[in-house]
Amino acid sequence: MRQHQEEFRIATNGRGIYEVSDEVRSVVDRSGLTVGLCTAYCMHTSASLVIQENADPTAAADLLAWLERLAPDGDQRYSHTSEGPDDMPSHLRSAITRTSETIPVADGNLMLGSYQGIYLLEHRDVAHTRILIVHVLGE
Repeated sequence: MRQHQEEFRIATNGRGIYEVSDEVRSVVDRSGLTVGLCTAYCMHTSASLVIQENADPTAAADLLAWLERLAPDGDQRYSHTSEGPDDMPSHLRSAITRTSETIPVADGNLMLGSYQGIYLLEHRDVAHTRILIVHVLGE
């Protein structure tokens, strides 16, 4: 069994959804592994990862709108607001999504479905540089 790990950065323009499938695929390609598992991990508490539909952009827009309804900015019940009204909502949105995704690898390819993409969800209003770690384990 062999392993390969890389780190990369994604610059965001603030709250939104950013596809990172190509970057993760590139790490799998460089790993030289043909079968195994790929784990993508987001090193932040106010950003997260999801596998979501990549064919229709309205799916991403609806996901963001749902997260905003679920954890609205500026809710007076939040006590953690040291970085602004989007501070606690960003942590809540991250908590109900994921900080990592694991995708099987076969024939050297990520085994994503026809309409699946890997996305970074930026939950903060302002631009950030997010760090992702991609770890590939296999043969």
